[in-house]
Amino acid sequence: MTEEAGLFIPDIQYLVYRECPVDWRLKPHLVSDYDITYIVGGKARYTINGIRHELQAGSILCLPEGTRKEAVTYPDHRMHCFSVNFKLKDTAGRVVVPPFPLVKTIGIRDDIIRFFHELIFTWLEKQPGYTIKSGALELLVLHRLYELTVYHHDSTVGDIRIQQSIRYIAQNYTKPLTVKKLAALAGLNAAYFGVLFKQETGLTVHQYLAKTRIRNAGNLLQSGAYRVAEAAEACGYGDIYHFYKQFKAIMGMPPSQCIPRAKT
Repeated sequence: MTEEAGLFIPDIQYLVYRECPVDWRLKPHLVSDYDITYIVGGKARYTINGIRHELQAGSILCLPEGTRKEAVTYPDHRMHCFSVNFKLKDTAGRVVVPPFPLVKTIGIRDDIIRFFHELIFTWLEKQPGYTIKSGALELLVLHRLYELTVYHHDSTVGDIRIQQSIRYIAQNYTKPLTVKKLAALAGLNAAYFGVLFKQETGLTVHQYLAKTRIRNAGNLLQSGAYRVAEAAEACGYGDIYHFYKQFKAIMGMPPSQCIPRAKT
């Protein structure tokens, strides 16, 4: 499962929020489909493929089909958890196995908990279109797990002022934007804003703005509905030479190569 692999479609088989009774025990069995359990309270002892794991709130299990597991909770610390069992397929119908570790501590993540609660509500209500919404919510969970366990990156952590500035750029990149203006919107002086922005993004404000504009221009050109000069103007460039230069530096090709060739 990689970014380049394409679209994925979850087919949910089983979904529950469980508050374990004091005598809760999961008998040894083989996992069917792909199984995710996110512990949000209490403790439990899981045995995964013969190896014991003492787990508590913030632990997550991501178990492929065929994994052998059993578990027991502790009477004084009864486990609370979300559990979902699903098949993940690509658009060709082939089963995809996410590359998550079997057991990982990710901590208590409020956003993931919200996704799970909304997922359970949607799944139980079964309103028209619920399978589409359920699949979308499950993909949000998988996206966060991918960030936390594969990329080792948390997109929810960072300076809120810079995150708001990034969203502002995404919505207003076609307009004249300056460091001074963005800094003022963030309530910071320009010098400090520039330093903070680079710490958060790895790019200067000008570099980030150029990347945003050029990537959007590339999308316009790939649609086949824009000529080079039109895409440049639509993305905030008044100087076509500067546009060509930045496009090639960022995209690694001249803008004309993004325009689909007419079919003969």
